[in-house]
This record gives sequence, structure tokens and C-alpha cells, in this order.
Amino acid sequence: MNIEKEKPMSFIDTYNFENLTNEAEKLVFKELERQLAMCEEVICRCNECVVDMAAMSLNTVKPLYRFSLLGTLYAATAMDDESYATSVREAVSDAIEKVRQNPAHD
Repeated sequence: MNIEKEKPMSFIDTYNFENLTNEAEKLVFKELERQLAMCEEVICRCNECVVDMAAMSLNTVKPLYRFSLLGTLYAATAMDDESYATSVREAVSDAIEKVRQNPAHD
């Protein structure tokens, strides 16, 4: 008798991560767009440099992951916190300056 064991599903296939969202991304992208629009200095806005700015900013700010309605409410409350908004502004400003001084290309 040939009994084949079922292969267990992989971790990523076992759980639904589709709706897992980091709300901090929206805030960082919006703030990055705002600061780049206001910037009078010559700063490279190629895809590589702008994505570097976003990545640096997101690595600095506290993430606001959500999956459920309750998580959405929690994230909305955190986004209204002035100290969080300040941390996003500062992280974006610092990232823009770092990439300006050291662009991702020659």
C-alpha cells in the first residue's frame, strides 16, 4: 500500500496576509510628496532616490500595522497624535537630506 503524506502548507499559504497594511506608509508618502514639492534645493527625484527616501523614513518611524477594523481605529488614533506627525516630518526631512548628500547613483 502506497500512502503518500500530504505536504504541509507553507506558512505564507496558511494565513491570509493580504489585508495587513502599514498605515505609516501613507503618511510618509504624503509627507515626502509635500516636502519635495516645497523644497527649493536641487534634489534628485529619480525613482531610486525617492524610494530610498521613503525607505529611510519608514525605517525610522514607528510602524502602524493594521489588519482588522479595530486595528484601523487604532492606526487612525495614532495618526492624529501630534508627536507621531512630528516624527514623520522629521524622518522624511532627515531622509531627504541624507539622499541629497549621498544619492543612490553617480
